[in-house]
Amino acid sequence: MSRQDRDEAEIEASRAPLMDHLIELRGRLLVCVVAFILGFILCFAFAEPLYVFLVKPFAAAAAFHEAAGGGSHSNVSPWDLIAGTAGLKPLPTVEGQTVNLIYTAPLEILFTKMKLAGFGAIIVAFPVLAYQLWRFVAPGLYRNEKGAFLPFLITSPVLFLTGAALVYFVMLPFVMWFSLSQGIEQQGVSAALLPKVSDYMNLVTALILAFGLCFQLPVVMTLLGLAGIISSKLMSEGRRYAIVAVVVVAAIVTPPDPISQLMLAVPLVLLYEVSIWCVRLIEMRRKKADEAEGLAAT
Repeated sequence: MSRQDRDEAEIEASRAPLMDHLIELRGRLLVCVVAFILGFILCFAFAEPLYVFLVKPFAAAAAFHEAAGGGSHSNVSPWDLIAGTAGLKPLPTVEGQTVNLIYTAPLEILFTKMKLAGFGAIIVAFPVLAYQLWRFVAPGLYRNEKGAFLPFLITSPVLFLTGAALVYFVMLPFVMWFSLSQGIEQQGVSAALLPKVSDYMNLVTALILAFGLCFQLPVVMTLLGLAGIISSKLMSEGRRYAIVAVVVVAAIVTPPDPISQLMLAVPLVLLYEVSIWCVRLIEMRRKKADEAEGLAAT
């Protein structure tokens, strides 16, 4: 029996009536909903510490900004910002300095906590969601497709967390420091940054989602390569167009400053190069498998 015949026999053995699939889908969706609700309750119980944790990059930027004299001409070392946010370097202390955020609607902070809890619940419940997805689609996959699909369930959250870490430790401190440095204080006129809790939360979640999803580029490209839709040669030839597309995406999803755009564009270009090598490895493995089957047939 050939490998293809064996795989088709396995799928045929796991075939079930449509109603059985719907019942199984309902059960797995129920498990996902319960996991999300439990994650939401857990994250909502710790909403305030989570929000304080997310404000830390703003606090680090504000501390170094004030220590440098404040104003629009204060300079700070990029490594100080990153190390201060990561806790590798103590933040400079300025007398009377606090990080102030405001809320202007009666229930604004409650809705912000609920949004933070929902965002955290998706992250906390992701292992359960991914496992339920895998258990539902696995019976309909060939053996080689199972071996190809499973690593993506592990690689995808790792890449997402990498993008989120880049936002937290690098992107946010620079964005907030850049925003603080735009303040005006001269000739009796003062304009200082005083963000709303909801606006800051929207900025953090938007950046984390933008970076986390953009960092899925190798996963998407590799899946397209597995499906035979794209090839490494096509990706190499279209490199210049891909770089232009990356710059456009970085300009759209990041705040309007060149530092933020470079922080997203440079990793995306590197990930595109990694994607080319991933697709190339898939093509090499596919070629070896085809040659082996050809030799076995003869």
